[in-house]
Amino acid sequence: MDRVLLISGMDAPEKRIIQHRYVIEAAKQNNVNEIVYTSIVGAEKGNAFSPIVQTNRQTEQDIINFGLEYVIGRNGIYIEPDLEYIDTYVKDGEIRNCAAEGICTYTSRTELGFAYTKMLLEDKHNRNIYNLVGHGITQHELTDYINQVYQTELIYNSVSIEAYKADRIGELGEFLGTIIAGIYEGIKSGANKVISDYEKAAGRPHKSTLELIEHFYSTNYTN
Repeated sequence: MDRVLLISGMDAPEKRIIQHRYVIEAAKQNNVNEIVYTSIVGAEKGNAFSPIVQTNRQTEQDIINFGLEYVIGRNGIYIEPDLEYIDTYVKDGEIRNCAAEGICTYTSRTELGFAYTKMLLEDKHNRNIYNLVGHGITQHELTDYINQVYQTELIYNSVSIEAYKADRIGELGEFLGTIIAGIYEGIKSGANKVISDYEKAAGRPHKSTLELIEHFYSTNYTN
């Protein structure tokens, strides 16, 4: 069976839908049997990240409407951006966002790559939608794990959604800052507290958050 991996675009939400449809149309015209799509976990309404989630849900439906076979992976939040931000965290002495006590089921690019390889190569995944997420933790737990691996003494500081959004927009600009704030707003409201289908997709359990951090550290900070 011929399969195509459609990776969700990075453009504005309204542009993504059209871009994705071009890929779907091209796949069908070239007799591709199945599309494996990298979607995302999250709430379709209620936070500033919701328009991105809506875009992904529309593409999921477009793939089905075109009559193609499909496998859809709804990715969790990547752990890497937090770890790539470690120098700033250390400088500030804290991890600061608006997630409060919300649960986040972090994953990693490496874990997702393993799962999507299985989804592309194995027929048994046809017509499944998987939550590709890891184990749920709070920001306090994330901070503790980072301290353990990096031997830092960070604290977690929860701020209001409004304050965090203003901070992110000030540093990253209106579009990206709003999206990042929306991700943590979603974590706070429970949008990322979902049941994991990772083992069904990958054939093995998802690695723990501590293991994800240890792997990133060993890959980037040790010889």
